[in-house]
Amino acid sequence: MNILIIIVTTFLITYKAFSSVGFEDGVISEFAVSGRSLAMGNAFIAKVDDSSSVFYNPAGLGTVRGVRFHLSNFHVETNRGWMGATSGGSVTDVPANFPKGFSLDGNREILLANRDKFAFSKFSLMPNLTFRNFSIGYLFSRQTRATISSAGSELFEYAVRQDMGPYCALNLPLFGGILKFGATAIWLTRKEDFGDVDKDTTIDLQDGDYNEGTSWQIISGFKFTVPIYSLPTIALKMNNSASTSFGAASGSAGAPIKIKQSVDAGISITPQIGKVMRIHLEFNYKDVTKNYDMSALRRATLGIEFDVKRTFFLRFGYGDGFGSAGLGINTKKLQFDFTTYAVDTTSTDFRGSEDRRFALTVSSGF
Repeated sequence: MNILIIIVTTFLITYKAFSSVGFEDGVISEFAVSGRSLAMGNAFIAKVDDSSSVFYNPAGLGTVRGVRFHLSNFHVETNRGWMGATSGGSVTDVPANFPKGFSLDGNREILLANRDKFAFSKFSLMPNLTFRNFSIGYLFSRQTRATISSAGSELFEYAVRQDMGPYCALNLPLFGGILKFGATAIWLTRKEDFGDVDKDTTIDLQDGDYNEGTSWQIISGFKFTVPIYSLPTIALKMNNSASTSFGAASGSAGAPIKIKQSVDAGISITPQIGKVMRIHLEFNYKDVTKNYDMSALRRATLGIEFDVKRTFFLRFGYGDGFGSAGLGINTKKLQFDFTTYAVDTTSTDFRGSEDRRFALTVSSGF
């Protein structure tokens, strides 16, 4: 009898570990993503020259143009599974299903009629004041992933993560900007929960259900730009440079999972084509230190950006084994990016299962 209990318990623990969906932290390690970067396969640590530098590579603050006070920096994205689930069924169901897609239990309800679809949604706000060598702001980000399998499973599987906190970033240029060093410090509060429940059970997560905690997270970066034609650039970015862990919040289910310390490397060139166009080409290799269990092919990302008068942008990329693309408009008071990209939902395979996503980023300010 004791042996049977051990076997059953082991099975349940194993099933729990592999049935719950999670997040692709090894592929996308940034707390707040950029639609511009995602369009280029998320190969961006050498090019980054705007407010997203704070999370992609704070050394990029040394190439920010002008002073920007971003009131919104709003980013929202969904995937093909989410759109299929909210728009599936009768046309008359769409008005009711669409708002359900933004809550966890609403996802459960619409996925009951759309088995095997993998629903993903994410939105973030990052108001900030950014100018050359300095940025200060506040981050709020929330993402949800969920599915119900048709293969005999009676479980609604989900993952929820919310990040928020103030941040400050600094940049130190040397030798006329040839060398740039930067660091970002964010007092991060993270709430997350990974689990599964009976598909017919209403789910209403309370504070005590989440793993919640706070931690100082330091992101450090380096850029070396050769001052010759095409501006060849070599870049490095380290996540969780201080290797800190989360402290558990009072009344929570425990501390969130520690963010792994990882290093990304990149190289790029930016040749001028004619009087009004520049082309940016970049290659990044994610997690050089191999702290995430991914194949080398999944770590390699490529991106290209066509820049017309620093106003209109056409972008293409390759990341996590899949293609990406995007359009962008950049004026002094408004930035607009529409992007499609994809990630692999399998844990270690290369091109195992495509999760195609669509993102809209709008940043307004002065």
